[in-house]
Amino acid sequence: MRGHRLQRLSLRARLMALGVAGVALALALGSLVLYAVLTFTVNRTVDDGAFASARAVAAMVSDNTIPNPLPVSGSQVVQVINGSGAVISASVSADRLTPLLRPPELAKALAGERISIPGARIGLEGTMRAIAIHAGPPSASRSVIVAVPVTDVEQSQNVLRVTLLFAYTPLVVIMALIAWRVIGSTLRPVETLRSGAERISGSDQDERLAVPESADEIRALALTLNDMLDRLAASRGRQRAFVADAAHELRSPLTSMRTQLEVAQHLGESGELAADLLADVARLSTLVEDLLLLARAGGDSNHPPQRESIDVRALLIATAERYAAARVPVSVAEGPAVYANANADELRRVVANLVDNAVRHARSKIVLAVRAEGGGAVLTVVDDGPGIPAQDRERVFERFARLDDARDRDAGGTGLGLAIVRELLAGSQGSVSLQDNPSGPGLAAVVRLAS
Repeated sequence: MRGHRLQRLSLRARLMALGVAGVALALALGSLVLYAVLTFTVNRTVDDGAFASARAVAAMVSDNTIPNPLPVSGSQVVQVINGSGAVISASVSADRLTPLLRPPELAKALAGERISIPGARIGLEGTMRAIAIHAGPPSASRSVIVAVPVTDVEQSQNVLRVTLLFAYTPLVVIMALIAWRVIGSTLRPVETLRSGAERISGSDQDERLAVPESADEIRALALTLNDMLDRLAASRGRQRAFVADAAHELRSPLTSMRTQLEVAQHLGESGELAADLLADVARLSTLVEDLLLLARAGGDSNHPPQRESIDVRALLIATAERYAAARVPVSVAEGPAVYANANADELRRVVANLVDNAVRHARSKIVLAVRAEGGGAVLTVVDDGPGIPAQDRERVFERFARLDDARDRDAGGTGLGLAIVRELLAGSQGSVSLQDNPSGPGLAAVVRLAS
């Protein structure tokens, strides 16, 4: 579950989380090691000084030259204890009656342990660290006890511990901020590639991604992607050339056939056959023109269609007038003039294709409307026909799409009308979608034109 949540984060966030987690763990381990090493070193220094003094006093005991008071180094407290536990000699600051270590403590100290005792035993505050060694001959065994106040050492260790504890969080936060900036700077070329790829529409043969100057994996990725774009552009060019050539080659014989059939029909020769053939030829001619338009749509980025401010409502009125003799009436809803920046020929073709589609399926009426929205325009073509199921409304924009429903089984269309609409609008950053008729049964084609 935790890994799944991590995958939901951006790459930058994941890298920062992993990096900061690693740094935080390293800082924690480093702090523990530092504290342990410093504590061990300080304690070892205190113990070494205590043992040095203990060995010096033990040598005096062996030579039977014990001074009174015993000489000490710094704040050390020294006692010499006989086998019965009585104090034989002591330093100036030591108690001459009561041993520093009780019998159980003395036994542990003589076994090599370091004993911590309260300084109150000799009238001091804080804690003392005591060691003990044997001295003298076995027949007259003595014990030398050396205790050193470690209050200052403990305070220093506490200050170090608190400093490391309180410095840990700010250090991790600072490292996180640095990691965020550094990772962001490192990934900036990736974001440049992403935004560049997002802008590529496929209409410009020369569209390429920016290649970073750094000689790293991101540069290699950019070069690979540009090579892929070159191959895609070449493939797209071959496809367009094929469709254009096929449409061009079909044009001439179809024109010749149409002319001959029109002459035959005019002379009254095989009138019924000529009429049927003329209808088929007309359909083929329309198909060829549609194929040619699709092949050219967005294909020439060096000479894009001229765009201008167009009164969309006036264009809808002109379209409705051209369909005055259509099977069902085509009307334009009341409203103010709405302007959009578009190519007039392309927009007329878009509206005509949508109206043609609506005329073939409407039961009694078609209504055209336009409104301003977000600096652009939204025009609708609404019919009261059988409609299209919601799950098929995207599929009908594919080329030569056919539905089982009666709406698309007609002899008048080529199966390219809606594909042409979407292709033309895509070239001008527009869009088209099919929705339910808001005022009853039927379908509404909604076209959004950019400002």
